[in-house]
Amino acid sequence: MDGKEVEKRVIEQYKQDENMMILVFAQWCVNHDLDPEALYLEAYPKQQGNLALQKTLELTVTKEESEEIPHHSVLGVLQLFGNDDLAFIVSQQIDRMQQKGDSLD
Repeated sequence: MDGKEVEKRVIEQYKQDENMMILVFAQWCVNHDLDPEALYLEAYPKQQGNLALQKTLELTVTKEESEEIPHHSVLGVLQLFGNDDLAFIVSQQIDRMQQKGDSLD
């Protein structure tokens, strides 16, 4: 395998992992009756109409069909990909939920 093939595989793997991160975020939002696009826009106001997020929203399921996604998992995945602004917004939402009594951590 030459250098270009390795580089191509690394890029493809990163894209797959990034899509998984988006799916975790979007499904977590669905599970908590939050609008993923609105939260994303709050974190990144200049990135309206994020195509990757829009495509991934089609892959989410209802909260009744979904497994629970712990708060610390969604935060960890966002921070792993450098989405610190979005992690901050999610953290604020988690604080609001915990004040209402939802403590899934």
